[in-house]
Parts: sequence; C-alpha cells; structure tokens
Amino acid sequence: MRDEFLQAAIDEAKLGLSEGGIPIGSVIVHRGKIIGRGHNMRVQLGDPLLHGEMSAFKAAGRQPASVYRECVLYTTLSPCPMCSGTSLLYKIPKIVIAENVTFLGAEDWLRAQGVELTVLQDEECIELMRGFIAARPELWNEDIAV
Repeated sequence: MRDEFLQAAIDEAKLGLSEGGIPIGSVIVHRGKIIGRGHNMRVQLGDPLLHGEMSAFKAAGRQPASVYRECVLYTTLSPCPMCSGTSLLYKIPKIVIAENVTFLGAEDWLRAQGVELTVLQDEECIELMRGFIAARPELWNEDIAV
C-alpha cells in the first residue's frame, strides 16, 4: 500500500496533467498533516516559479521557521535547484522523492546540506513522466530550461 502523502502528491501531479500542465505534484506535511499541496502550474498560470514544490510552499502560506523545521516534503520528481533551494532556505529536514529516473535534481546539494532524502523509484510516477516527456518534449525542455 502506498503512503498517503505520496499518493496526495501523485494526485496533485495528475491534476496538473488534466489541466494541460506538467505532471509534477508535491505536498508539505507537518506532524502527520498536509499543510500545503500543489502541482506544477507554469503552463496554467504562465508563472515560471510555480513548480510543484513551489506551489505547495505557496499553498502552505506563511509558517514559522519552527514549523518548516519539522516538515517532510513529498514530491513526485527529484527537486530542481530552485525547489531545493527553497527547501534549504526553510530548513526542511526530509524530502521523499517518488522518482529521479526521468530527472535528477539537486539531490547531492541537498544531501551535502544535511537533508535526509528518500528516493522511492515509484513506477507509476516514472511512467507518468516518461509518457509526458514523450508526448510534450518541448514543454518539458522549457520546464527544465533546456
């Protein structure tokens, strides 16, 4: 059985895809409760900053540093340098990554800063991204600045 928080991130990714966007989702969990959830909305809102993780941070709103230091970030794809940097800024101690096969983000940087990473290699997430990349390579390349 899949972790409920990972499932929530996957649900967000699928929502993004259904909206015509990039299927990457994320949730921020504090003490067993989701305080922020989001998906990549670059296409939907024309906002280059709203990757899945950034969207979840935006949804979480202002939180004291003490809250973020107790959070776990769940994401369907390895976080890029922007999303990794935000996680480091707010001292998120743990990130659960569904997969890093289709894209390897700034994991070495996160680990070097003491962030605990769990990489699951979730087959559904891998196939979701592979299908998207095959169908929309130009949009994917835009998202990762290629």
